[in-house]
Amino acid sequence: MRHGDKIKNLSRTASHRKALLSNLACELINHKRIVTTLAKAKALRVYVEPLITKAKENTTHQRRVVFSYLQDKEASKELFGAVAEKVAGRPGGYTRIIKLGARVGDNAEQAMIELVDFNDVYGKTAETKAEPAKRTRRGASKKKADAATTEEAAEPKETKEA
Repeated sequence: MRHGDKIKNLSRTASHRKALLSNLACELINHKRIVTTLAKAKALRVYVEPLITKAKENTTHQRRVVFSYLQDKEASKELFGAVAEKVAGRPGGYTRIIKLGARVGDNAEQAMIELVDFNDVYGKTAETKAEPAKRTRRGASKKKADAATTEEAAEPKETKEA
């Protein structure tokens, strides 16, 4: 029985699991999205989200704590630079997991894990660009009639002045 055992072991020893999650976290931070198995993606989410929260507070102590998890200077620099700047206003939920289906070779369920603020498809920038002006059919005739009368009223004034 595994009562109270919440850690996802991923069928690995503690040192192997620590190295795996560290490498996955570094790649996620550097590339902003990675494709892996669903179980690894769920374990990575639990591993990397507290690190991103720590990165929002840019102190020497937090840098050392995060570096002890990542063991990669470039990933740590990227995390405290661009990533922390983008997620500054977000209270949590920095990652998104999207299921991709089964892998061909071994039928393992694949998933893409990505940093939420670095996706242009789902982000705020996509909403402002893609949304066209809403059009309704109600009251359109009244608005057109009002616009037509104001244009007709404006035109004779301009011609009289000229």
